[in-house]
Amino acid sequence: MTDSERRTDRRLERAILELLERRGPTTSICPSDAARAVYEGDDDGWRALMEPARRAAGRLVAAGDVEITQGGRPVDPTEARGPIRIRIRRPH
Repeated sequence: MTDSERRTDRRLERAILELLERRGPTTSICPSDAARAVYEGDDDGWRALMEPARRAAGRLVAAGDVEITQGGRPVDPTEARGPIRIRIRRPH
């Protein structure tokens, strides 16, 4: 992994946490929200950051900061296929 990729990964993690903090504890975001926040262009180049954003969310799940959901229920990030949402981790 290059230094640039590592910086992008850290920016995506920060963007996820910042977006969730701004939106409040009962909301969720799409990985595309973080990808768009980090992408510096004005075209659809943010799409290339979708998979890195999903991986960043997975790292935040492992750290205990967020949950990845499908259909409103938490799912294992390694098993999630298709659209996901990210939300602040809720106590179980």
